[in-house]
Amino acid sequence: MSYPSDLKEHEWARIERYFQPNDRRGSGCKHSRKRIVDAILYLVKTGAQWRQLPNDFPPWKTVYDHFSRWNKNGVWERALDDLNRQRRKKTAERPAPLRHH
Repeated sequence: MSYPSDLKEHEWARIERYFQPNDRRGSGCKHSRKRIVDAILYLVKTGAQWRQLPNDFPPWKTVYDHFSRWNKNGVWERALDDLNRQRRKKTAERPAPLRHH
């Protein structure tokens, strides 16, 4: 199931690198990072409680643990700063609209 708060693939491609583990040792994650980020965005958008996360997302505790770790490590800030830089660069490259008097 998908939700309006889910990232589109091209949106995820812009920030995916920030959510990859620094240490590649150990077993892989059972749930995709994108799906975990989508679950967090769902919670932000709806204001739902962690334990009320729909069952088609990873378990709420898994989502919360990732959110907490990423928050503590500054992942969200780096990803958002990069998105803001990309947006400003894109806006600066656009020519200003012509004004007619």
